[in-house]
Amino acid sequence: MTDQAFAAASATPEILGKPTSASRTTLSHIMTHNDTNLLGTVHGGVIMKLVDDAAGAVAGRHSGGPAVTASMDEMVFLEPVRVGDLVHVKAQVNWTGRTSMEVGVRVLAERWNESAPATQVGSAYLVFAAVDAEGRPRPVPPVIPETERDKRRYQEAQIRRTHRLARRRAIRELREKRAAEGFED
Repeated sequence: MTDQAFAAASATPEILGKPTSASRTTLSHIMTHNDTNLLGTVHGGVIMKLVDDAAGAVAGRHSGGPAVTASMDEMVFLEPVRVGDLVHVKAQVNWTGRTSMEVGVRVLAERWNESAPATQVGSAYLVFAAVDAEGRPRPVPPVIPETERDKRRYQEAQIRRTHRLARRRAIRELREKRAAEGFED
């Protein structure tokens, strides 16, 4: 996508676009023994909650109001997180539709007993829908990618969206076909 196409995408008459940096955020948390699983490392669900919290803050900030989690894609755990680690969850809006946003999240951990820089321990992509007071979808500002990295993330988010929609469509068609053949699930 060209710079002109990005500018055109962000110039809707109803809502002005917002740059990627306007809603980018980092949530940091020290992991304790209360966060561990049976293996003694931090439970994946604890990390997922932090990811959802950071992504929700970004989505709400970008959309200017409430936003709810619609889906989580590609949650990847690269390395275990341990008690004492300082976890940083970095999130930003990668792409926006009319009422939805994809938020990309990177999870980094600083080991409490090492002087090494933080290492990436996970990543995820979440889709949020902006909602009004009655819970109905509401429009969101277009995101304006600022850097080449932001533009790459925008383009990759479009690919993920295309795949999500195609997967949903294929599953719906399969279920309709099976129902027409008399199979009940």
